Amino acid sequence: MEYLWDEMTLTFARTSMFPFFDIAHYLVSVMALKQRPGAAAVAWNNPLSSWLSAMLHCFGGGILSCIMLAEPPLKFLTNHTNILLASSIWYIVFFCPRDLVSQGYSYLPIQLLAAGMKEVTRTWKIVGGVTHANSYYRNGWIVMIAVGWARGAGGVIVTSCVELLKGDWKPEGDEWLKLSFPSKVTLLGSIIFTLQHTNHLAMSKHDLMFLYTIFLVTIKLTMMITKDTTVTLAPFEDTLNRMLFGWQQQFSLSEKKLESKLSSNGTASSGSKVTTEDSGSSERHAKKED
Repeated sequence: MEYLWDEMTLTFARTSMFPFFDIAHYLVSVMALKQRPGAAAVAWNNPLSSWLSAMLHCFGGGILSCIMLAEPPLKFLTNHTNILLASSIWYIVFFCPRDLVSQGYSYLPIQLLAAGMKEVTRTWKIVGGVTHANSYYRNGWIVMIAVGWARGAGGVIVTSCVELLKGDWKPEGDEWLKLSFPSKVTLLGSIIFTLQHTNHLAMSKHDLMFLYTIFLVTIKLTMMITKDTTVTLAPFEDTLNRMLFGWQQQFSLSEKKLESKLSSNGTASSGSKVTTEDSGSSERHAKKED
């Protein structure tokens, strides 16, 4: 049984992302671009601008990781095969006759398949970013976490910078100010794979890749099927927040409870004292009348 598990996870870890998983990643990224207001009109009026935006959506994580490692940010252009593949996806999404690609993508099973395959590529990107950073900074775990996170979810950051340059940036949608669920999950995955790469986590890489990918795909498909975007890491975040940053609140709450208890005791004692004094005065008054 253990042999079958190792064989399955090893086969999964050696799976190539090209071309099918890369196609799914490019399709989901370009469709997310097209669904933005005015994106179709921009593609017709200024195809070059639309193509550049699509390339940033598809390769934004690689661009950001290159910037962080002081590598040429246009390094992604050297991969001609992937550039041509992503460009082909962009072209048929925006300029297909009768918009057949968008109509086909509107079916939920196709969306689920493409989204699940895209989450598989996210795992490979995180692992690639962590390994690449380790080749520059041996066991520099902070750099490895940052580059792994940038490679897996940095596309949103790059596109936000582009929106800022275009004048379409909105503070409430900024990824730096409010991390989305994919960014949080990617950061968690980058930490886990960094711990495994530095031998602080007793688990093989192929087992961890398989389990983490199953987790990503399950969460993503559940959110899409139930149309519930409230699936978050809130319980984990609340627990961690109370452990690390909730000491002052706990002390203030205990002090308030102590003050309220003391005040209630003082009120009760003063009330009993007044009652005793009233009863004593009434007894003296009765004796005088007798």
